[in-house]
Amino acid sequence: MCIRDRNMNYRDFLQKVIYAIINPLIKGMIKVGITPNFITTTGFLLNVVATAMFIYAAELPAEEGMAWIGWGGGVILFAGLFDMMDGRLARMGNMSSTFGALWDSTLDRYSELCTLFGICYLLLSIGGWEWAGIVTFIAMVGSVMVSYVRARAEGLDIECKVGLMQRPERVVVTAVGAIFCGVCGNMWVLVVPMIIIAVLANITAFWRVAHCYKELNKRDGK
Repeated sequence: MCIRDRNMNYRDFLQKVIYAIINPLIKGMIKVGITPNFITTTGFLLNVVATAMFIYAAELPAEEGMAWIGWGGGVILFAGLFDMMDGRLARMGNMSSTFGALWDSTLDRYSELCTLFGICYLLLSIGGWEWAGIVTFIAMVGSVMVSYVRARAEGLDIECKVGLMQRPERVVVTAVGAIFCGVCGNMWVLVVPMIIIAVLANITAFWRVAHCYKELNKRDGK
C-alpha cells in the first residue's frame, strides 16, 4: 500500500469517528435552523480570537504568556470542529451551495493565515526566537501554496489531494503544539511544529506540482 493510500485510510477512519460523535449535534442544528455558512463564520471568528490570544501573550511576562498560548491552541482545536461541522451540516441538511463551498474555502485560508500570523508575531516579539518567527512565515507561505496548487489543479480538471501536510494536519499540529507549549512552558514545543509545517507544507506544494506535471503530460500524450 502506498503512502497516499495509508494517509487517506487513516483520515477516513478518523473522519468516520468524528462524524459519529457530531451527528447528533448536527441533527439538532438542522432542527433549529442553523446554516452551514453561520458555522463557517463562527469557526473563523474563533480563529481570530486565538490569533488575538497569541498577540496578547507576546505582551505578557513569560509565565503568564505561556498560559495564553495554551488557551489559544485550545481555541484553534475547537474551531477545527466547526470546520468539520459546516460541510457535514450542509450535506445532512441538504443545504449545500456553490457559494457555501467558496465561503468555506475562503475563510479556511483566512483562519489559517491569521493563526500563523499570531504565532509569527509572538515569536518575533521574544528575544532569541526571531528565527522561529521567520520559520513560521515560511510555514504560512507553504500553507497558502498547498491550497493554491490544489485550486489551480482543479481549475484544470485534475484531482490534486496528494501530500503529507494538508489543512487538517496543519490545524492539528498547530493546535497541539500551542496547547502543550502552554502546559510545558517551553517555547520549543511550539517552534518544532512550526518547523514541521514549514518543511512538509512546502514539500507538499511541490509534490502537488509534480503530480500535476505528470497528469498534464498524460493528457497531452507525452
